[in-house]
Amino acid sequence: MDEPVAQPPADCTFELALLSDVGTDRPDNEDFCGHFIESPVSAIFAVADGVGGYEGGEIASRMAIETTISAYRDSPPAWGAAKRLQRAVQRANIEIHNRALSVPELRRMATTLIAVAVDNGRLNAAHVGDCRLYVLRHGKVNQMTKDHTWVGERVRLGLMTAAQAREHPERSALNRSLGRDLIVSLDRISMPLKQGDRLIVCSDGLYNVLREADLERLTREGSAEEVCRELIEKANARGTADNLTVAFLKMIGATPVVAPDPSQGLFARLRGLFGPRR
Repeated sequence: MDEPVAQPPADCTFELALLSDVGTDRPDNEDFCGHFIESPVSAIFAVADGVGGYEGGEIASRMAIETTISAYRDSPPAWGAAKRLQRAVQRANIEIHNRALSVPELRRMATTLIAVAVDNGRLNAAHVGDCRLYVLRHGKVNQMTKDHTWVGERVRLGLMTAAQAREHPERSALNRSLGRDLIVSLDRISMPLKQGDRLIVCSDGLYNVLREADLERLTREGSAEEVCRELIEKANARGTADNLTVAFLKMIGATPVVAPDPSQGLFARLRGLFGPRR
C-alpha cells in the first residue's frame, strides 16, 4: 500500500490525504494519484485509473496526474481555479494523445481522471471516465459525477438499475476517456463548500465494493490519513478485483458565507405562484 502523500500545513482550512493500492487480484497498479497544496486555503488533488488490459495504462494515469498538477501549479492564480483546472486537464489530454501517436507500443493508452481544486471554500472539479467524486454533508452522500461508461449511460436512461450495473460484465467499458482524442469533453463541477463537508474521490476498485452507507460511516471519524487507510482496507477485505485509490478531504475551517442568488429566489417564488399545480 502506498503511503498517503498529503501533509497540509497546520493552519490549513482542510485535511487531505491520498492513498493507492494494487488490490487483491492485480500484479500491477494502473491507478495513480497526486496533489499540490498551494496555500492554507487552496489545493488541487487528482485520481486517475489507466485503461486496463491495454498497453500503457500505467503510463497514461501517471502522465494525467503529473501533467495536470504541473500545469495547474504553473498557471496564473488570477485565472481562477476553474479556468486553471480546465486548461491543466486539457493539456494532460493532449500530451497523452501525442505520446500515444508517437510511440506505437502505447497507441491504445488512455485513462480516466478526476481533478479537484479547492480554493477558499469553493470546489471546482474536472472529470472524464468513471472515477467518482462524492460530497458528504449532514449525513448524506451525494455522487457529484456521472460515470462515462456504457452501463452508466443505460442507468441514466432508465434501461438498467444501479444494482444491475454493479454486476454487469461490461460495467468498466468507457465511452469517454483522457488521451483517446485530441480534445476531450470534460464534465465540470463547481459548488461552495461548508465547514464539516467531506470529499471522497476514488477509482472504481473502491466504489464497486463499498456502498454509499459504507462511505458515510467510515469517514465520520479519524484523520484524513486514517480514513484513507480504513477505506482501502475495507475494500480489500471485501475482495475487490481491481486497483483502488482514494483521496479524502475534510473542510475543518470556516468557509466564506455565500449570499443567496436573488434571481434564483425570485424565479423560485414565481414558479411557485404560476407553475403547474397537481
